[in-house]
Formats: sequence, C-alpha cells, structure tokens
Amino acid sequence: MYEKSIIIAIDGFSSTGKSSFAKRIARAYGFLYLDSGALYRAVTLFAMENGFISDGSIDVAGLQPFLGDLNIHFEYSQKEGRSLTYMGGRNVEDDIRTLQVSGCVSLVASQRYVRNFVDGILREHGRNSNVVMDGRDIGTTVFPDAGVKIFMTADVGIRAARRAAELREKGEECDLAAVLKNLQERDYIDSHREVSPLVQAPDAIVLDNSHMTFDDQMLWIADILRKKYGLEPIADEG
Repeated sequence: MYEKSIIIAIDGFSSTGKSSFAKRIARAYGFLYLDSGALYRAVTLFAMENGFISDGSIDVAGLQPFLGDLNIHFEYSQKEGRSLTYMGGRNVEDDIRTLQVSGCVSLVASQRYVRNFVDGILREHGRNSNVVMDGRDIGTTVFPDAGVKIFMTADVGIRAARRAAELREKGEECDLAAVLKNLQERDYIDSHREVSPLVQAPDAIVLDNSHMTFDDQMLWIADILRKKYGLEPIADEG
C-alpha cells in the first residue's frame, strides 16, 4: 500500500520530455498524471481563438473575466490509452500542441491570474491522490512540499531537434531554426518572468537527459522511488 499523497513534481525547460516522463511514471506506479502545461496551453488556445492575443500582447482585462467559467479538464481515453485535454465538451488535445500555441503560451502563463487559475485546478487534484505533475513551477510554487522534486534539462539543440521531429510526425510543417528560436525565447521568458519564474528548487534533483533514453530515465527514477518510499513499479510503463 502506498503512502498517502506522494507528490512527484517535475519542472524544467521546454521539450525536455517532462510530460512523456511524467506519464510513464504515472503508468508504472499507478499515480494520477496532471499535465499543467496542457492547462496553460488550453487557456492560450482560448485566448487566441477569442481575440485576446494580438501582436505579441494579451488583453488582460478582456480575458480575465472568462476564466471563472472556463471548464478545462482531463478525460482518460481508453481507445488512445492516455488522458486528453478538454475545454468544455471539446477535445483540444491536438489543437493545443501546435507551434502557434507554443509561441504564445509563455505570454499567457506569465499572467498571475492565469497561474492562480491553473494552480487551483492542480491543487484540487493533489489533495488526496498520489500524483505526478510536470511544469515550470510545480516544485517551487504549486507543491513546494512535494516529496520528490526533479528539474529536467537538456542541450537546447537536442531539444529543438526532438520538438521538430514531434511536429513533423504529426504532419505539421516546421523549420528547425524556427523551432530553436521559439525554444530559446520561451526559455528566456520562463526564466525571467515576474510571477513564478522557472528556477531549480534548492532540493530538486537535476536530470539532464540530453543523451538518455526513456528506459534510462525510468531506471533513474525507479532507484529514487525505491530508496525513498520502497516503491516498485506495479505495471509496465512502456
């Protein structure tokens, strides 16, 4: 039997594979997976579709009143074997992963009222469940008392190549130089924003996965969870 309310907080730079890593941990150990990035992306998509973002700026006064009634949630798809992001009754999982949304998400996520909105959703799920979350301020702001904090990083060139491959696999046209520029801009914005900037928590364990496979990373986290909680995987994480 697991100890109650074990929280694994995974923070780090864009395209380090935080979400994929967190999902595999959740499957392997029976934890609830929460994708904070998907929540920020969904808010960004809503802002873009409703004209609240224009010329690199956000209409704060226009967007803020809508958040109270904006229903963003996760639903598990048996058919796809993963959690999907919904905005109201609409599946927006693919819509929120485009390069256009990626280019605006840091702008939206830098707004304090947006972060408070997303943090509220995350904390509600984390009260009574064993959870694994990924984002940029999970271990510093959302769950500063998380039992395991991980800070993920990787060479930016390697990250850009990974991201470009993902986009092309989905059939989206992309230029590697544009993807690299986008990641560099997001790194700077995320690390320098006034509200909850991306920083490594003092007690976080650094995971540089520049030259690691997913299997390597799972062996790495398995050793940590075994030593700290005596946990063993309960399912095949592949």
